[in-house]
Amino acid sequence: MLTVDIDSNSGFCAGVIRAISKAEDFLKSGRQLYSLGAIVHNDAELTRLKEKGLITIDREDLDEMLDARGEVLLIRAHGEPPHTYNQADSLGFKIIDCTCQVVLQLQKRIREAYEKQQEQGSGQIIIFGKIGHAEVLGLVGQTGGDSIVVENIMMMEEFIEDGTIRLDIPTEVFSQTTKSPSEYSRLCDRLEEEMASYGGISLDRFRERKLLNVHDTICSQVAARHEKLAKFALEHDIIIFVSGKASSNGKVLCDLCKSMNIRSYHIDSVSEIKREWFRADDRVGVCGATSTPKWLLEEVSGHILDLNKYVPAWEEKFSDGEDTDNQ
Repeated sequence: MLTVDIDSNSGFCAGVIRAISKAEDFLKSGRQLYSLGAIVHNDAELTRLKEKGLITIDREDLDEMLDARGEVLLIRAHGEPPHTYNQADSLGFKIIDCTCQVVLQLQKRIREAYEKQQEQGSGQIIIFGKIGHAEVLGLVGQTGGDSIVVENIMMMEEFIEDGTIRLDIPTEVFSQTTKSPSEYSRLCDRLEEEMASYGGISLDRFRERKLLNVHDTICSQVAARHEKLAKFALEHDIIIFVSGKASSNGKVLCDLCKSMNIRSYHIDSVSEIKREWFRADDRVGVCGATSTPKWLLEEVSGHILDLNKYVPAWEEKFSDGEDTDNQ
């Protein structure tokens, strides 16, 4: 008999919950509220909030505005670079700042590290993250654009080869809060090896010089999810991962599920679910990203159960894939 479990650790993170809660509280007044960028990378949730009066705008919309006096702008959990606040203020916006506290702390650490390097006259800031991601843009903004973003080890090695990343100067490394902890660790280990090799010294001697400083900046809630989600994926026959396709965190977590369970499917709505994915006795696991609402996980779970309610007797009998011609 097919069963469906919803991962208890999936759903909105604290930062997203806070942002949506503040938006809903304001919208109760009946006034319109602008959000700079999607408040959450989930189309179903965005549609729900749009119906309440939330208007999503992008940077181009902001650039084209001439006067926003009397209007209210929500800064989402991802955060923004300093110039965004200056621009919104000059237009007359009142700001509701919902930047996640973890992101705010990371912005501060990057800003302080950069200012210290400027005082010393040498150094570089490397950020492990997705180029163009809203959070990353906010982090880069703390250095006035004077930092290096790398998406993976291959990109880092290319930057080392072409001289974008130097191996002989003080280096501070930070990570976007929602990246994979294991991938971040591998990237930093590789950079350490490259810097030690460049200096012609052992790793132990290189560490004594403290030329490389790696900061633990991945959100603890996100980091804990990786281990728990890997276990969840292994405990089920099939995984239905629910998140918007634009969600960076969603891609990372879905890739983790696929590495643990080959029968993992990434969807953003019930309309994408196919009956042929399931077997009559499957243990189905439904999970999602930090941008996936609980109500959507429950909707997906119910849809799967309805879809598999009337399973033909012959399919139940031969759900293990046996050939009927050999019976």
